[in-house]
Amino acid sequence: MSKPTVLTGITTTGTPHLGNYVGAIKPCVQASHDENVNSYYFLADYHALVKNQDPERMRQSTLEIAATWLALGLDTKRAVFYRQSDVPEIPELTWILTCSTAKGLMNRAHAYKAAVQENVDAGEDPDYAITMGLFSYPVLMAADILMFNATHVPVGKDQVQHLEMARDIAQRFNHHYGELFRIPEAVVEDHVAVLPGKDGRKMSKSYNNTIPLWLPEKQLRKAIMRIVTNSLEPGEPKAPDDSALFSIFAAFASPEQRADMRKAYQEGIAWGQAKQQTFELINDELILARERYEALIAEPEHIEQALQDGAERARSFATPFLARIREATGIRKLA
Repeated sequence: MSKPTVLTGITTTGTPHLGNYVGAIKPCVQASHDENVNSYYFLADYHALVKNQDPERMRQSTLEIAATWLALGLDTKRAVFYRQSDVPEIPELTWILTCSTAKGLMNRAHAYKAAVQENVDAGEDPDYAITMGLFSYPVLMAADILMFNATHVPVGKDQVQHLEMARDIAQRFNHHYGELFRIPEAVVEDHVAVLPGKDGRKMSKSYNNTIPLWLPEKQLRKAIMRIVTNSLEPGEPKAPDDSALFSIFAAFASPEQRADMRKAYQEGIAWGQAKQQTFELINDELILARERYEALIAEPEHIEQALQDGAERARSFATPFLARIREATGIRKLA
């Protein structure tokens, strides 16, 4: 029986923050060391073009995200780590799939429908400022998955529909041209930690409440000291389950450390002391990786080489597989 193939894409928009680290990067890096799984991790720069038309921001985000994964210990000898745009077979497959994908299926995509509704609510033309990139996004996502015959795709609840669309697209293609694609399964990450931001809401760039992952030590401490807490005085019992600060501490702590901090809250630990302990816990986990990250950022050629090596490995599968897909669709030499 062949190994399962797990595929994860990382969109190259913005700077990684603590929420990204706890919710996605850390568990994926740990999974990259699993000998029983074929792992593909890619920088989704074509996807990023849907939202980002700033070339320098794109380059900087690609640099920072790639350096982050490498600094945190991604096993690039076992897992295939590549940049989407370095695998030309992916956009070619996207077009092939587009030609057998029903427009009605794309009309039902949540992101497209939400953009249309926003325009209608504002009194605009329904398709005002909506690009074909946004509309066709699920087909590119399907190509990412099907290009490597991924069997399992970890997704958040907001991405389940796109995975279901990839399944529909694969089944429709297989019906017309033969059983070339395995039908991928969604791995819904209900258990993944959702870290609160400095204001208590979900840590997100859209809320402007993130704590960047690679802040220097002094700035990291300042950011944690700014986390919003209530006005309870030292000595007054505090409710850990209602505290964003406790949630952030818990995401980095061992079970024993969580139990000790929970007891300290109930005994009335001062907020300043709780914040200091949270800073020390996070800083201790990141301090060595931060040094590796800074070294990688200073020498981007090492990152580029890792991505090129990954692309070569990715294409060693994609090139012959695309040749089979071309043959199946009738795109063939005449003699």
